[in-house]
Amino acid sequence: MPTQGSPPGRPKVSKKRQTVDTSVDGMTIRSLKVNCKVTSRFAHYVITSQVVNNADEAKEVAFDVEIPKTAFISDFAITADGKAFIGDIKDKVTAWKQYRKASVSGENAGLVRASGRTMEQFTIHLTVGPRSKATFRLTYEEVLKRRLTQYNIDIKVKPKQLVHHFEIDVDIFEPQGISKLDAQASFLPKELANQLIKKSFSGKQGHVLFRPTVGQQQSCPMCSTSMLNGDFKVTYDVNRDKLCDLLVANNHFAHFFAPQNLTNLNKNLVFVIDISTSMEGQKVKQTKEALLKILGDMRPGDYFDLVLFGTDVQSWRGSLVQASAANLRAAQDFVRRFFLAGATNLNGGLLRGIEILNQAHGSIPELSNHASVLIMLTDGEPTEGVTDRSQILKNVRNAIRGRYPLYNLGFGHNVDFSFLEVMSMENNGRAQRIYEDHDATQQLQGFYDQVANPLLVDVELLYPQDTVSALTQHRHKQYYEGSEIMVAGRIADHKLSSFKADVLARGEGQEFKATCLVDEEEMKKLLQERGHMLENHVERLWAYLTIQELLAKRMKLEGKEKANVTAKALQMSLAYQFVTPLTSMIMRGMTDEDGLEPIIDKPPEDSLPLEMLGHRKTFMLSASQPSPTRPSYDIQQLPNQVTGVDTDPHFLIHVPQKEDTLCFNINEEPGVVLSLVQDPDTGFSVNGQLIGRKASSPGQHEGTYFGRLGISNPATDFQLEVTPQNIMLNPGLGGPVFSWRDQASVRQHEVVVTINRKRNLVVSVEDGGTFEVVLHRVWKGSAVHQDFLGFYVLDSHRMSARTHGLLGQFFHPFDYQVSDPHPGSDPTKTDATMVVKSRQLTVTRGSQKDYRKDVSVGTKVACWFVHNNGQGLIDGVHSDYIVPDLF
Repeated sequence: MPTQGSPPGRPKVSKKRQTVDTSVDGMTIRSLKVNCKVTSRFAHYVITSQVVNNADEAKEVAFDVEIPKTAFISDFAITADGKAFIGDIKDKVTAWKQYRKASVSGENAGLVRASGRTMEQFTIHLTVGPRSKATFRLTYEEVLKRRLTQYNIDIKVKPKQLVHHFEIDVDIFEPQGISKLDAQASFLPKELANQLIKKSFSGKQGHVLFRPTVGQQQSCPMCSTSMLNGDFKVTYDVNRDKLCDLLVANNHFAHFFAPQNLTNLNKNLVFVIDISTSMEGQKVKQTKEALLKILGDMRPGDYFDLVLFGTDVQSWRGSLVQASAANLRAAQDFVRRFFLAGATNLNGGLLRGIEILNQAHGSIPELSNHASVLIMLTDGEPTEGVTDRSQILKNVRNAIRGRYPLYNLGFGHNVDFSFLEVMSMENNGRAQRIYEDHDATQQLQGFYDQVANPLLVDVELLYPQDTVSALTQHRHKQYYEGSEIMVAGRIADHKLSSFKADVLARGEGQEFKATCLVDEEEMKKLLQERGHMLENHVERLWAYLTIQELLAKRMKLEGKEKANVTAKALQMSLAYQFVTPLTSMIMRGMTDEDGLEPIIDKPPEDSLPLEMLGHRKTFMLSASQPSPTRPSYDIQQLPNQVTGVDTDPHFLIHVPQKEDTLCFNINEEPGVVLSLVQDPDTGFSVNGQLIGRKASSPGQHEGTYFGRLGISNPATDFQLEVTPQNIMLNPGLGGPVFSWRDQASVRQHEVVVTINRKRNLVVSVEDGGTFEVVLHRVWKGSAVHQDFLGFYVLDSHRMSARTHGLLGQFFHPFDYQVSDPHPGSDPTKTDATMVVKSRQLTVTRGSQKDYRKDVSVGTKVACWFVHNNGQGLIDGVHSDYIVPDLF
């Protein structure tokens, strides 16, 4: 759907096209309108779609839009069959207590999920009665950030059928005055775009209108298909003839700082590049292409070096060198020739890069006046040297000491992106994901372009302490050409006359100082021109920035500090009616076939690696309703990287340092409860109870499987009991009961539970781990007479070093050696000698199955099998892990 800014919802008709006019199976899109109003970078979008069912039977449609991940939904309403349904925003805990489902992330309506690189997709299915109409209206808001000298409004256009009245209307009001404005549509030839897209700007106002007739939408003169399929992009910038841009309204202010005509600062730049073997193929090829281009773009006054990290760490020069033509050619030759080697010593690579910058600051005085930048790229998690995340964060903080920014680039989906984000935030930078795609080289180059031209360092925007409060971030390590620093806050009553802004920074060869005052006469004119909209937008801009900063800040906090920041972000989300990761929108009055009201959630902050595939639940506004098929959704799999337990319980332990897997079985009686994970530092635990099938003949092993799992997080009074029949939240307190037919995501404090209908569930604990439970339904006549569960570890790096249990003891690095492979007692299998934990064991090469991707067939995983209930590999003996009950 849309790209980075707004997207028209389009009703998708579930049946095939039968006519050649604007109707599809009796359904007509009467109108589809996107209205965007921008006031001083604050963008307010309203998408309205009206569909008409001309048939004599009920039909199903879907309102399907995409919005930027950085945007907040603030309103949603449906009018159908004479009834109005309006969203009501509540905190998640209240929504969860009052309604059975605390969020909808699948078959209930209001699905909001990640879509592409920068968007979230919002979908709601609806049954519209015969000869009836339905109107959808979605409102969302965002602050436009200036990148590479312009602001972008991106709208994805994809109605998939001809629309009677289609319209995109963008109205821009910028007090500084608009300096340029353009609009393009990827689906229109340039000549036709110039004819159909009306754009104009004068002074403070700009306007873009795209209103094609039905004939102009047709893909060919006699076609009933639409050519509207692609991106609609509006770009603009404002005048920069004044150094200061202060906007004040309704006791709030917004300060936009983007000075022009400054001399570029020279850079001290160190690239820290992951060369572990996981970078092989396109990733290393594209990384080299981008580095070669970036090196070619460096200025003669810049200084630079390159650091590579695999198992070992190496640098090109070991100190900063000037970007002379000869040095750049030598560096490019080094880039072309380096090869991949070993594991991921991320800590070592970063510390080497920091050391090079720090030495230059201390030994070469003129370099201390340059803008220093550290850029690190990795595609995986630390597996060599220091691997403890908290220790790496501490090491990097202590080494940089706030002197320059660290930018982290996470290549692909196997990185711990939240870890990279926290590290960057703690060191005045930011993290960006680089997607594995054909344009990864351009993504890397595009990121570098944003930081390639620093103009100022150590920028501070200061305001009188007795005049302002609730400031957003007002200290920035560097200001880059083409960007903009934005600060907002509150002004105390009767203090406008004393309000001002002082800007302090360091530029090329001199200190930068400026004082900005409010032009009260100009503000009166602006208020007359824009009125209440200006007042409202300045305040909501402040609220938006504040909430975004609080949500980012809470990622790097713990305990009481985190709770306080979370409470503040929640309070503001409710006060300004934003759907954020802390709130939910309840669609009161609408019900599905189970009688449940939909609740709309924003996905958690980069917590689960979920790939959603088209789930839906249809909400009825009429007596009759079709029964659509509902495909399941999947979790991205890492085929040979699995730690978990499944079937008759076979334990699989992935050892990343060895790129290999160990396995063992536990043979115990039905009814026994085993400790799988136990973290004594937090109390978090996972226990599993065995169920069994009777042996079919004397002497045969009685198969056992996990039939109950208990997951507990005492710090938040969280308990989850999972059986093949039900999922019970806080069973001892009478909490809600879900069935495996449900599709839901519930959040209780720091724990998110996502249920994927008839398939699996995922439990994610902030500052803890992420785990998956797989449901096995047995077929009639199977040797296994009962349904059972599998349990897998998706992420455990935040668990404490003292974590134990049959699985938990393997969450942190350990070493083993395998030698002397030879034919075993079974000539088709290889035996070997393993030395682990100072013990020597005989192990057998075999395989077990990973059922995360395909619960019926599974995926074979090669492993070294440890005999006798894992004896010698596990600490103690297996009976030490028997516990009294699930909790």
